[in-house]
Amino acid sequence: MQQYIQPCVEECTRVFRDFIGVDITVMSPYVSDKKVPQTWGISSLMSLSGRQVQGVIAISMKQTVALQLTDMITRSSHPILDEDVMDTLGEILNIIAGRVKQRLEDSFNMILSIPVIILGMEHLVKWPTRRSQLLCIPFTILGRESFVLSIAIQKQVDTQ
Repeated sequence: MQQYIQPCVEECTRVFRDFIGVDITVMSPYVSDKKVPQTWGISSLMSLSGRQVQGVIAISMKQTVALQLTDMITRSSHPILDEDVMDTLGEILNIIAGRVKQRLEDSFNMILSIPVIILGMEHLVKWPTRRSQLLCIPFTILGRESFVLSIAIQKQVDTQ
C-alpha cells in the first residue's frame, strides 16, 4: 500500500490547489477497519479495475465542507446539498483518480468507473475483498476542517 500514498498525496494536493484554489495539508496516513461506518456525511467513490488489480478510491468529507468547496468552484451559494454539490465532489475525485491512475499506469493497467455519491452520516462502503487493506489519507482544509482520501486496492491472482 505504501506505493499508493505519495501519488495520492501529490495529486490530491495539486487538484485542490490548482482546480479549487485552496491549500490542503496532509496528515498521517493510516489503515482503517473496512467494517466501520463512515461518519463524514458524503463520499464519492470510483472503482479501479484491470487485469492485475481491483479496488476503490474514495473522497469523504462533512457535508458543510462539500458545500464550501462547491461555492468556491461555482462562485455561487449552495446552502443545501444539491446536484451541483454532488457533481462537484464527483468531479474532484474524478480528476484525482485520473491523475493517480496515470502515475500508476506503468505498474498497473487499469480503468476507472464513473464517480458514485453516497450520502448519510453512518454510511458503510463495501470495500474490496478481505485481502485488501483500506488506506486512509487525511487532509486538513479551510483551517480546522478535514477530509479523507481512501484507497483499497488488491492485486489480482493470476489464474492462468
